[in-house]
Amino acid sequence: MLDINSQEFLSNEQVKKIAPSIFTATAAESVSSHYTHIPTSQVMEDMAQLGWKVVDAKQVKARKGIGFQKHLIVFRNADVVINGSDGDTVFPQILLTNSHDGKNAFTFTAGLFRMVCENGLVIATEQFEDVKMRHMGYTFEQLQVKIREMVERLPLTVESMNKMKTIEMDEEKSIDLATRALATRFTESDLQYITVDIMELLKPTRKEDSGSDLWSVFNVIQEKILDGDFNYNAGNKSRKARKIKNFSQDLKVNKELFALALEFAN
Repeated sequence: MLDINSQEFLSNEQVKKIAPSIFTATAAESVSSHYTHIPTSQVMEDMAQLGWKVVDAKQVKARKGIGFQKHLIVFRNADVVINGSDGDTVFPQILLTNSHDGKNAFTFTAGLFRMVCENGLVIATEQFEDVKMRHMGYTFEQLQVKIREMVERLPLTVESMNKMKTIEMDEEKSIDLATRALATRFTESDLQYITVDIMELLKPTRKEDSGSDLWSVFNVIQEKILDGDFNYNAGNKSRKARKIKNFSQDLKVNKELFALALEFAN
């Protein structure tokens, strides 16, 4: 999901250069007089006090309301890491989305970052539903409680990941998973007139993902769906899928893919 090529955390200056809307000091003029403005940069500083620092940031392109648009911050804690016995090191991440136009609450989503492929996954389970915090009444103590609750649920994520690694996928199940995964990216009407080589979608891009277990198959499909690393035929034309760059769509597709994989695990 995210272009993170090292364990280095971003400085405030780097974050501001990537997504200046995070530091907007006032709310948009269109918001209600009852709206409480809390700049996302304040939450970013509070997260740093809790050990969670920034590894990536994005903001949507805006024609109107520039400086108040929706933005995303990805946090990682160097002390929180999942070391798989098979060498598959995974870092839990916390993704924060917000805007300064009064349309969004602070929304925290749990994620995982695989070092082996520098690929970000977004967790979507009943235990890991998005955590929302209103701007009104926001306090550091409230944030501390919410983040602690998310971290305390991490063992459930490890449990899901380990379970996926124990489930062998035959060709029929793998094809079923890949076929259903296409529906997270394409609409039902799109799928009626395009064709995709499912076996290409299942072909690993690196040896670490060449296993036939659910975790390996899921990661191969997830990366290709998000990165657009596959071709499809529309009519008589062959086209290459594009990488998903809109972070809102990225989050949506990522969550749906994780939930789909869990169906096969359960």
